[in-house]
Amino acid sequence: MLSTYLSYQLIAKDIPKSIARIEQQPTVDRDTQYYLANVTKVKSIDDFVKNDRLFKYAMKAYGLENMDYAKAFMVKALKEGVSDPNSFANKLTDKRYAQFVRAFNFAADGADATVYNPAQQPVTKNYAMQAEIAGLDPDSDYVKGETTYYLANITKVKSVDDLMSNDRLYTYALAAFGLDSATEDKDLIKQVLGGGVRDPDSVANKQTNKAYAGLAAALNFEQYGANATTYVPAQQPTVDKYLRQTLEEDAGQTNEGVRLALYFQRKAPDITSWYDVLADTALASVARTALGLPDSFATADVDKQAQLFEQKLDIKDFTDPDKLSKFLTRFTSMYEINHPTSAAVTSVSVLFAQPTSVGISTDLMMAMQQLKF
Repeated sequence: MLSTYLSYQLIAKDIPKSIARIEQQPTVDRDTQYYLANVTKVKSIDDFVKNDRLFKYAMKAYGLENMDYAKAFMVKALKEGVSDPNSFANKLTDKRYAQFVRAFNFAADGADATVYNPAQQPVTKNYAMQAEIAGLDPDSDYVKGETTYYLANITKVKSVDDLMSNDRLYTYALAAFGLDSATEDKDLIKQVLGGGVRDPDSVANKQTNKAYAGLAAALNFEQYGANATTYVPAQQPTVDKYLRQTLEEDAGQTNEGVRLALYFQRKAPDITSWYDVLADTALASVARTALGLPDSFATADVDKQAQLFEQKLDIKDFTDPDKLSKFLTRFTSMYEINHPTSAAVTSVSVLFAQPTSVGISTDLMMAMQQLKF
């Protein structure tokens, strides 16, 4: 049997290829095809939870499969949405619930929740409102014609340049946010669209007129790239999450350490403080193992745990792929020592053996030699 370190490396070196293998599994393929064919037909929370196959697929995608029986609980979360900071989902410590509700946002998007794309429905709604403000009839042939053209062509737009090269689409998009394409500085608009809204210091966010941020949020090429005009959280992004969850589960059936490493790798970019780690038992377990701390350390005062982690590790390293890789190399190496995948070989034989796939291999030993805090 391969060691934890080698098993993880085999999967992690080409995640897309690993996920492609999962996607080809007959059961996974059938469930995914069913999900994509039927989720767009869901128009209400009741529709959603009554379709057990769809609902369980979605819950697993967000790591909530252990709660797929608690439909009343999830209905409450879905009904309250996430717009209010004090909503049920937002007040739950486990942020996966808020992420789930955000993806299936019936509270905000109603019947469009499973087909909602920021570059489509809200833009056309804004355009109709701006037309009325300008004295035009929103139901006029002109407004309807421009909207029909926009919806028919916006999904073909894959970049900021694509949008700006189509005058009709460009004019429509700006007009939806009260901006005049004839007078707006194109260089500024390009910077607004290219910079997005995730960074508080982005060009869009620094403008006094909030219309620029609205435009950048709707046509969010910075975050979604070529998928900005087709990105629907309830569709392919949910499928992608389901496949990743399945990959991790499959790995865990053979080696729980590999599953933990893959999970940490997926979550790492969103970790902003050590309290995020401590709030997640799996993440905390990885951190403790990497630092050689006993499981009993989890019972220590939370602030003291966070303080020790901060002293030993730089949390910013988790956003650096190379540094994250080194950290997970350390974790998988330490996990292998604590949970050997096969009978340990003698230290003398390790010194003279060729790289092996069982026990504590020379590959593993060499990797450990290079590890530093």
